[in-house]
Amino acid sequence: MSEPLLRVRDLRVEFQLARGTLRAVDGVSFDVHPGESLGLVGESGSGKTVALRALVGLLPRTARITGGTVEIDGVDVSSASEARRRELRGTTVSMIFQEPMTALNPVMRVGEQIAETPLVRLGQSRREAKQRALELMRLVGIPDPTRRAEAYPHELSGGMRQRVMIAIALSGNPRLILCDEPTTALDVTIQDQILKLLQQLQRELDVALVFVSHDLAVVAQTSRRVAVMYAGQIVEQGAVADVFREPRHPYTLGLMRSVPDFDAVRETLTAIPGAPPDLASPPRGCRFHPRCQFVQTDCLEGEIPLIELGGDCAARCLHHDQVALDVRREPVIADG
Repeated sequence: MSEPLLRVRDLRVEFQLARGTLRAVDGVSFDVHPGESLGLVGESGSGKTVALRALVGLLPRTARITGGTVEIDGVDVSSASEARRRELRGTTVSMIFQEPMTALNPVMRVGEQIAETPLVRLGQSRREAKQRALELMRLVGIPDPTRRAEAYPHELSGGMRQRVMIAIALSGNPRLILCDEPTTALDVTIQDQILKLLQQLQRELDVALVFVSHDLAVVAQTSRRVAVMYAGQIVEQGAVADVFREPRHPYTLGLMRSVPDFDAVRETLTAIPGAPPDLASPPRGCRFHPRCQFVQTDCLEGEIPLIELGGDCAARCLHHDQVALDVRREPVIADG
């Protein structure tokens, strides 16, 4: 296998608050290879968006990286200067944000915003950059690009604005695109169109994707591999098909059983009891143990490691075999 395009090792991000230090990301590690897709999934507050933004140095001022390394295309961006990170952003790596209306410049025509990276970063002439913008608008399915290029963001629908964001992300010919819940604010029909567009572009352009979402169905549609985050840590990872069919961590199992499956014979959905912990003072031992049906005394003390389970699967659970037995008794995905 080729060398990872993105290599994250033991990443730690903290927020300094009046009530103490909040560990939003605590020891996260994963790789993404060229052309590969990885989904980061978890509840709100699990740390997935903070981890994503830390990869390219887009953290808020109250946050800082306190440990670990992030390498993009062989460059250690966690220790690089801001100038070096700016060189990578938009060219080697780009980002699609959750809400295009706040990410786009409201007083700048969308064609100019798409042309900005080719003009400023790639050294193209104004004419070349404009043509590149029109090509990208056609590529992402924006009809009548010559006319739409003259529009301001507020004159476009939510779906069109998100296509503009995708065109901007592609404008520097990146090898890696980070997607921060880019379909959350869209209705389901437009969401499906955007997800299919991203899949098509990944196949045609051979770009790698890291897709953050709280929606398991979105991750299943967009990603080959998945990392499940809880309380700032990855608690399970592996191929999407393996993790979703036979989860080995109680939190993943809880997520799967709380989602409607119209092929499964389940009269009711099972909610995960309790609430996520306060990351300023997380529980000792397994961070999920206050909510876990499989909890035992050995779960309550010490750091729980991410246990390799064969292949590329791993789970941060001392009793993953019990979780597997429970799944076999009551499958989370109906056969056939």
